[in-house]
Amino acid sequence: MGEALAGGLLASGWAPAERLVVAEASAERRAELAAPGALGDRHPGLVIADPDALGPGSAAAAVIAVKPGDVPAACSVARKVGAGRVLSVAAGVTIGSLARDLGPETVVLRAMPNTPALIGAGAAGLAGGASATEADLAWGEGILSAVGVVVRVPEPALDAVTGLSGSGPAYVFLLAEALIDAGVFVGLARPLAARLAVQTLLGAARMLNETGESPEALRAAVTSPGGTTAAGLRALEQGAVRASVIDAVASATERSRELGQG
Repeated sequence: MGEALAGGLLASGWAPAERLVVAEASAERRAELAAPGALGDRHPGLVIADPDALGPGSAAAAVIAVKPGDVPAACSVARKVGAGRVLSVAAGVTIGSLARDLGPETVVLRAMPNTPALIGAGAAGLAGGASATEADLAWGEGILSAVGVVVRVPEPALDAVTGLSGSGPAYVFLLAEALIDAGVFVGLARPLAARLAVQTLLGAARMLNETGESPEALRAAVTSPGGTTAAGLRALEQGAVRASVIDAVASATERSRELGQG
């Protein structure tokens, strides 16, 4: 996710490469980022540094994009370099926990993006700590909007954002798998079924995004009385697909709450 954010900021012109520093503790990962065709090679001037080599006052702000267990170490680096603003995208790590590690002088923002950010099509929820101002939230939005859509929410709602859009791509991928398997079951070759299923999902998503119509209206428009789509929808309702999706989002939301408390 850190690489996606850095790449999105650079591609959008949010900042020139020489103004950004990617701090990576792993020497192997630093080499990967600097390899031909990788992030550092695509953006000359971008510094990919060992966190231990960064000096005091070397950064005005920082983005923490590490595994939850590595957050305390990342916060230590942010404090050392003098970051006055910190945006964390670490899953399950609360603003309160971040604030304890960063100190009271640091403005803390927390976000929950999702994996489509890797292709600039992400969806993220953003929450600010008690000291975050409108300017701080706008700064966080500027970073996250480089790789997708951003919505502001109070921190407790980030668990629901996690259950819906954070975990949501996996639900869509599962639906894609099921559509492909169904195509094969009714007689299509797997490559053909895959092509049709993926394009169907892409086209449906674009219609939702671009027409301004509600899902209900679009579904009704394609469902003729007594037709093939009506028969298919009846089977889905009999299989409790709608209820299963609601249960999936609720379960993922509850698990996010548990991780935040642990």
